[in-house]
Amino acid sequence: MSEINKDKLTLTEKREYFTIAHKLGKELKGKFREDEAKKFKHFARKNLTLSNLAHDDKNISEALLTLNTAHLFAEAVEPDKNIMLAIGLYPFLKEGLTDILSIRREWGEDIAGLLTGLESVDRFSNKNNVVNQDNFRGLLLALADDIRVIIIMIVRNLALMRMINNHPDDNWVRDVAFEANYLYAQLAHRLGLYKIKSELEDLSLKYTNREIYTQIAKKLNATKRERDAYIKAFIDPVKEKLEVAGITFDIKGRTKSISSIWNKMKKQKVDLPGIYDLFAIRVIIDTPLEKEKSDCWLAYSILADMYTANPARMRDWITIPKSNGYESLHATVMGPDSKWVEVQFRTKRMDLVAEKGLAAHWRYKGVKGDSSDQWMNNIRDILETAESGPMQLMKDMKKDVYGKEVFAFTPKGDLFRLPAGATVLDFAFLIHSNVGAHCTGGVVNGQHRKITYKISNGDTVEILTSTTQSPKKDWLNIVVSSKARNKIKQTLNEETIRKADLGKELFNRRAKNRKVEIEESVFMKYLAKNGYKHANDFFADMADGKIDPGKFLSTYLDETRPKNESTRVSAEGFQLQDNSHSEESEEIIKIGDKSINGLSYKYAKCCNPIYGDEVFGFISSDGTVKIHRKDCPNANNIRERYPYRIINATWSGVDGDMLPATLKITGKDDIGIVANITSVISKENGVNLRNISVDSNDGTFQGVLVVAVKDIKKLNGLVKKITTVKGVKQVQRV
Repeated sequence: MSEINKDKLTLTEKREYFTIAHKLGKELKGKFREDEAKKFKHFARKNLTLSNLAHDDKNISEALLTLNTAHLFAEAVEPDKNIMLAIGLYPFLKEGLTDILSIRREWGEDIAGLLTGLESVDRFSNKNNVVNQDNFRGLLLALADDIRVIIIMIVRNLALMRMINNHPDDNWVRDVAFEANYLYAQLAHRLGLYKIKSELEDLSLKYTNREIYTQIAKKLNATKRERDAYIKAFIDPVKEKLEVAGITFDIKGRTKSISSIWNKMKKQKVDLPGIYDLFAIRVIIDTPLEKEKSDCWLAYSILADMYTANPARMRDWITIPKSNGYESLHATVMGPDSKWVEVQFRTKRMDLVAEKGLAAHWRYKGVKGDSSDQWMNNIRDILETAESGPMQLMKDMKKDVYGKEVFAFTPKGDLFRLPAGATVLDFAFLIHSNVGAHCTGGVVNGQHRKITYKISNGDTVEILTSTTQSPKKDWLNIVVSSKARNKIKQTLNEETIRKADLGKELFNRRAKNRKVEIEESVFMKYLAKNGYKHANDFFADMADGKIDPGKFLSTYLDETRPKNESTRVSAEGFQLQDNSHSEESEEIIKIGDKSINGLSYKYAKCCNPIYGDEVFGFISSDGTVKIHRKDCPNANNIRERYPYRIINATWSGVDGDMLPATLKITGKDDIGIVANITSVISKENGVNLRNISVDSNDGTFQGVLVVAVKDIKKLNGLVKKITTVKGVKQVQRV
């Protein structure tokens, strides 16, 4: 939201704004205390001033989007006070009109936490950059932090999708529709927000394939009267039988969503008339919690007596609810005119959960269901085990969310839920990580099976283990569950690290015996040259005996020692080369009163000396002189262990090079503090900002800057100026 749209709300938009505001007021009646209501009304009036702000630079009114989001959340999910306030206050935070500290002070910790989550999500969510790997991964990780933030973003996305039907920028609309389908619709499904999920998918199809959407919609409209008549003919006799049985219920028919119909047309390769379950009948039973299952099965038995049921299409989500809390009994029966009809039986409580997802569980205490924490753990497992780009990530998400589930038993009768295609190895890791790590196979329904055996519904699985078994890399091609993949990778990494520690100890001992000092930067370049991306892989190979440490060390020294230079290990015998032909005045470093020109010297990275620091020289094993600050954290250790390799060094008086210096900054997390600090640096002559990393926690700001400066005087001056920036408490050189 970086540009300003000068136009005010149109008359139509104003009418819509006040209509929604009136509806929202009714939804929130009784939710706020009198003082809170005044504050909220004050916000609503101020919110009109946001009408001159564009949303995502695409001229979508932020005022209308915010109000639509709040109303939609209250209507479709839950009119929760704190969530309503978070939605309403967020535009002000986004535009810098308020800050987290003020919100925490005025509205409390919970609302501040919600807004922090929304801010974190917005940092990564970029409709024009949805396929950027880092942005997408960051967005999902931010979403998986608070389940309420997820629901807010899902509802906000639906509100946005409803507002962009006639938007002039087709590319932007397609980007929004793409993200809605591949991310928010899937998250809505996982949370059980089926109504929102269906509408998101329908709108996504509408904006990405308007021709197909319009074609199906027209055909549905043309056959609506015929479908309504058929549904009535089917329902009427069922109602009579249920009433006679003394069941209190509502019954209604609905046509399936356009996107669902389109998916069936593609999957079954038929046109619209060829889809047999084009509509569904829903029987919603009003009954106490303890009678829910029995009354649903009673209603089903009445239906099965009237119409022939298709056993292959039977779905019992009452005995074993879905992982998102969905409960319902689905049956498909042959209705009049030999047409298949899907009938769903559920109670009022189950219907509320089906309509409003996991959020509806908040209303019922003592109802068994998977926790939201487990849901977020599943999402994190997917993120941690994703190996490729965002498209694969989204495919994994969709597979995990929409994929069918299989159910298997342990010999003791414990029931476990796994993704479709799960193997014996998946089952072993689901029981326990250690069981999975030592799995050698299983006994499935009394027969021995390999770890690759795919589990079917109702299988009884006993896992076989061995203490000599350990995870293999090819196991990653066997398992399908995110948890199993994550644990296998974790174990393989731990084994590599363990071997690397042994190999490193072996290598260091050999180097010490030969009195060779390994320079890390040279060593890492040499490993990369020899095909090792990580030092741990090299040391693990050495521990496995694939590399002989003595031979490697000899080869390493031969190939990395500077040519035409012998190794010097003592300062006493250290001789400066005669370079009378060189221009001594251009040298920066001197040893005593002699120029160091002609010698190989480097500035130590552990302390990054700059011109003007008190320094000393240290002769490394390859003859290179490393220049350290006298207050270097490694100085004491060097003096104690290698006093014979230390030489005096001073600056020659010539202007220094632009050298890096690291500053640690702490202070109050004020808005714009980073911009103010970087502004100070940019205005300083002879200072360049090379790197910056910042972190904030509980209102405290911490930053690490790497700047390039010519001398200590310039650095000290910069430190003083940064200290004057509002909010900065301390600046230290590290």
